Amino acid sequence: MSTTSLDASTQSPIDIRSANAQHMYHPMIDPKAVQAAPPLIIDRGEGVHVYDIDGKRYLDTVASLWNVNVGHNRPEVINAIKAQLDKLAYYSTFQNTSNPPAIELSARLMRMFAPEKMNKVFFSSGGSDAVETALKLARQYWKLNGQPDRHQFISLKWGYHGVHFGGASINGNPMFRSAYEPLLPGCHLAETPYTYRNPWNETDPAQLAQLCLDQLAQLIEQVGAHHIAALVAEPVQGAGGVIVPHDSYWPGLRQLLDQHGILLISDEIVTGFGRIGAMCGARAWGVAPDIMAMAKGINSGYVPLGATLINERVASAWNQPGVPAALMHGYTYSGHALACAAANANLDIVASEDLPGNASRVGAYLQDKLQELSHYAHVGEVRGKGMMAAVELVTDKASKAMLLPPSPYIQTLVGTARDAGAIIRVQGNRLILSPPLVFTRENVDEALRVLHLAFTAAEKV
Repeated sequence: MSTTSLDASTQSPIDIRSANAQHMYHPMIDPKAVQAAPPLIIDRGEGVHVYDIDGKRYLDTVASLWNVNVGHNRPEVINAIKAQLDKLAYYSTFQNTSNPPAIELSARLMRMFAPEKMNKVFFSSGGSDAVETALKLARQYWKLNGQPDRHQFISLKWGYHGVHFGGASINGNPMFRSAYEPLLPGCHLAETPYTYRNPWNETDPAQLAQLCLDQLAQLIEQVGAHHIAALVAEPVQGAGGVIVPHDSYWPGLRQLLDQHGILLISDEIVTGFGRIGAMCGARAWGVAPDIMAMAKGINSGYVPLGATLINERVASAWNQPGVPAALMHGYTYSGHALACAAANANLDIVASEDLPGNASRVGAYLQDKLQELSHYAHVGEVRGKGMMAAVELVTDKASKAMLLPPSPYIQTLVGTARDAGAIIRVQGNRLILSPPLVFTRENVDEALRVLHLAFTAAEKV
């Protein structure tokens, strides 16, 4: 393809290659590192593969960023966007205007999450927005119910909840917080059921789940339940390293919170719409949250969109007669017509192709095949559920010391995979795999072929 485009302001040509990394900040990386190693320029996608500007094909093992669940360049979604664009690209949903795709999507989501008794949805532009909305709605809920002192939050160590000040304040990894502190006061971290690393050195998942719940009970007593608005957690922690709890943890969590009247906010940004084998992650554990924050898989990233769903219990607070309850919150692009049209088409695919079921079936094959990597010297643990997995990298298996960037090992691992035709992602010391939910067993085999090449090369460094 041509790598020259026209700058509309000057009518002078821009060379894409030379301009790469010169003017644009990239998320989650030091700008100096981007200057030293300019990013791969992705030009187009097709299914589970993407192509760079030179036409080289790569297997997308991360669904771009956990989100292109139905695959790239799906005509059903593109045609829905085009059809909507021919009618209306955007109109505000503030106060008393709306649009058909947003209304249709709101009704669809209520049907989809009827088992969780979801009742209302607030649309936004992405996952961080959705979490911020969840935190605000939780606080307002308690104010409307005459308990304004319930304004603090509990979240889990290693959890990730986005980049807004509220979400950053409850993030459980200092890496995402330290540059922007001080953050929101009244945020507390509880232990997470991370069998590979925990303060008790407990390797039995069931025992660890109970230890974590006991510690959470102590934290609630220490803070005072009458001060706590909600606990926020991911059904399976994503950016924190795909930490999968024992089956008993989420039911125990729900029971403990109910004892103290604390709301449960399920951060479904990654797990929503099928990634771990259920339509929402909480459902996989047999639990109904009070609030769900969703994004990513809602429309597979075709147009930015977030959604915060609240159940009947929470929604009832805004229905009290004679109680002023204005939602003084919102985003310019809440209920964006194109984004909602894309979501409706995307969710048709999720349902008709049973992508949660595929994530469960092919995901089981993926988890089994990934265990082949355990024999490499710097692989401490391989873990996951459905279509999300992590390979934890260590300096040696005995010490479990994290093997962190800018290690030549990691550079070789990522570089060799790219040369062999696959995009992989390393977050801290964890190689993260989160492929599109349309992945097949053949795609898994392709991924493993590349990963073996990459690990073999890295072990020689």
